[in-house]
Amino acid sequence: MPSISGKLLQKSCLAALIGTLSCSLQANSFNRIASFETTANLPADKAWGTETSAEIIDVSKDGNTLIYSDSPLGGLGLVDITDPAKPQPAGFIPLKGEPTSVVTSGEFVLAAVNTSQSYTHPSGHLAVISLASRSLTGQCDLGGQPDSVAVSKDGKYLAVAIENERDEDLNGGALPQLPAGYVTVIPLEMSQPVCEQARKVSLTGLAEVGTDDPEPEFVDFNSRNEIVVGLQENNHLAIIDAEQGKLLKHFSAGTVDLKNVDLDEERALTFDAVQRQRKREPDAIKWLDDDRFITANEGDFEGGSRGFTIFSKSGEVLFESGLDLEYRIARAGHYPEKRSGNKGIEPEGLLVAEFSGETYIFVLSERSSMVGVYKDTGDAPEFIQLLPSGVSPESAVAISKRGLLATANEKDLLADKGPRAQVMIYQFGKQAVQYPQIESVMVNGRPIGWGALSGLSADPETPDTLYAVNDSFYRSQPSIFKIDASQTPAKITRRIPVTRDGKAAQKLDLEGITPDGNDGFWLASEGKTSTLVPHALYNVNSDGEIRQEIPFPAELLAVEKRFGAEGITRIGDTLWVAIQRPWKDDPANTVKLLAYNITDKTWRAVHYPLSKPTDKGWVGLSEISLYKDAVYIIERDNQLGSKATIKRLYKVSTDQLKPVELDQPLPLVSKQLVHDFIPDLQALNGVTVDKIEGFTIDASGKGFAVTDNDGVDDSTGETYFFSLGKM
Repeated sequence: MPSISGKLLQKSCLAALIGTLSCSLQANSFNRIASFETTANLPADKAWGTETSAEIIDVSKDGNTLIYSDSPLGGLGLVDITDPAKPQPAGFIPLKGEPTSVVTSGEFVLAAVNTSQSYTHPSGHLAVISLASRSLTGQCDLGGQPDSVAVSKDGKYLAVAIENERDEDLNGGALPQLPAGYVTVIPLEMSQPVCEQARKVSLTGLAEVGTDDPEPEFVDFNSRNEIVVGLQENNHLAIIDAEQGKLLKHFSAGTVDLKNVDLDEERALTFDAVQRQRKREPDAIKWLDDDRFITANEGDFEGGSRGFTIFSKSGEVLFESGLDLEYRIARAGHYPEKRSGNKGIEPEGLLVAEFSGETYIFVLSERSSMVGVYKDTGDAPEFIQLLPSGVSPESAVAISKRGLLATANEKDLLADKGPRAQVMIYQFGKQAVQYPQIESVMVNGRPIGWGALSGLSADPETPDTLYAVNDSFYRSQPSIFKIDASQTPAKITRRIPVTRDGKAAQKLDLEGITPDGNDGFWLASEGKTSTLVPHALYNVNSDGEIRQEIPFPAELLAVEKRFGAEGITRIGDTLWVAIQRPWKDDPANTVKLLAYNITDKTWRAVHYPLSKPTDKGWVGLSEISLYKDAVYIIERDNQLGSKATIKRLYKVSTDQLKPVELDQPLPLVSKQLVHDFIPDLQALNGVTVDKIEGFTIDASGKGFAVTDNDGVDDSTGETYFFSLGKM
């Protein structure tokens, strides 16, 4: 059987041959080829559960070693990318303090280290490390708390943003909070800093916001040794001459008006509000050339315009992205609804790099865990693609001569049983874009927002037409999504709201969907009595209006555990429902397949044998779907990453489905392995996700599967949607 990525490539190029789209093999693009978990660099005396991170990243002069700052662990991690598809741990260098940034200079690594005792008594130094010996060779006292560092293109100067950051809990984070920050410029000789020649460049008295308390966040050099400086909290920008150590120009970062933005954290994706005069408050800043630079407008306590801006160095706004990137990310299912009231996707990091003679812009979205890739045209940048990244990408580095890109993803979610911090590596070349595998369309100027897909079903008559539901993460917006799977990526073309009495239905946790044979659907909702969410089946018409509710019977609820319905399919007059995990009356390693007869309104069941978990955690069911003479069932563990082992598709022949009354001993069906999903979930070289939750077979006999991305909440946000081909 061809790989998933191979089938997607074949599909896109076949479409090109019949004239429906251009073959993506003809265009340059980036695809992820490897992920490196930072736990691999844990020192021998540290347990696997120790928190780690990958924040600011750079690369050695020869392009074979990545160096990233690890703040929680207090040092630098190294990754050998001699073979970029198989990155290897290359060690950890401890530092005396918290590294805030790192940059390479010749054969040396320069790390800014925060040693502050308090916000009012900030301190820090610059650590100089020999990459060859992995040892500290010197340090410069910086006189304050450092943030970003940068080396000039000719290797003559180092710039350090001394932020002296504010206490966000003091007076609501309002400025001023002294001491003021500044920029330090240090000459370099033989790639090492000449500490005694450091020059402090004052930035006080410039900004309208916190004029006495500048907090420089980010620095970058152009080829003229001009330093652009971002003062995020001050919503201000400055340009410094490195040779003279003096201020050349400064100006406000300005504001943006946003229309059709999602501002309410109501567990729904609406994109219907307005923000006026929203301060940009840029985080990362990068020069595009000697006369233009770009800002990532993450925002802080008063702003964040959710996009990026290109400025001339005289202060003119040359391009404003507005909501372009946020909408593209929403269409890919990565919009972080829990951050709507703050700063949405929060563009934080930036990289500008040249590949094959073209200048590319990489905008890193902290909260959506995505990277937007644009090509610089000298005018409005051209959107190229989205790249999936680890949780909270913080920075990126290009190894252009090798056609490589790497991102550092800072969030370590061990405490939440989520992905660990990662470094991810991408290859540039003429290749089909592999991600996203499913996206929505725009309707009336707004994206169809979606995420947390938890059940899948096929139109009984039309090939490549599928339907999915979202789960309770979007509890204020239960929905059915119509999918056109004939395209690559597949397209969500319509959202059908599930309603009761004309309003969004409440207390639903939709996990399964199946056609009802009457232009509507049966939906399975996973209940939890303690939260007043009923275990129930719902019949809706083609517009999503609830026509009928079927609650679980009392004898079943008497043995309830919170793990309820995870899939539904219809065989004639009987609805078959997969329960995720055993309830109180189930023998060990068995789970119920419930059968509800629509005609005589009776409940019966059989038992299904569960696989035993190979590690900690549990194994349960996630889907049931009828095709011809068998039902197809997803069985999965709740593990992710390297610990994920059971993500499987089984089938049970329909002649075994002979349910009996619930108070009788339930017959145990036998199962047959059809497919192991692990290779599919590893095909894009990211974190192996845990929740493969939807499977169906369409009218032409093609199997389709989809994963649940948890609404981008403490997850990478990635949704995998792929075909298994003819079943």
